[in-house]
Amino acid sequence: MANTAQARKRVRQAEKSRQRNVGQRSSMRTVIKQVQQAITDSNKDGAKTAFQTAASALDKACSKGLIHKNKAARDKSRLNNAVRKLA
Repeated sequence: MANTAQARKRVRQAEKSRQRNVGQRSSMRTVIKQVQQAITDSNKDGAKTAFQTAASALDKACSKGLIHKNKAARDKSRLNNAVRKLA
């Protein structure tokens, strides 16, 4: 366990950060699943609007350091290709 005051503070900060990240990562994954669900339902308009929301969520997660920028780009590319195949 942490012995110094500085180490105890880092433990507290890390736990706050972890809980915040869990929520943000969960909401990001939910938005991605909504796009995938619209694609499987062959809902073109729903997939397009869901993709825009997902792209924004991925960019936000990337800028906050939640995911790597290449993962965000890869996920957006794959989702966009799937949405374009519907049209």
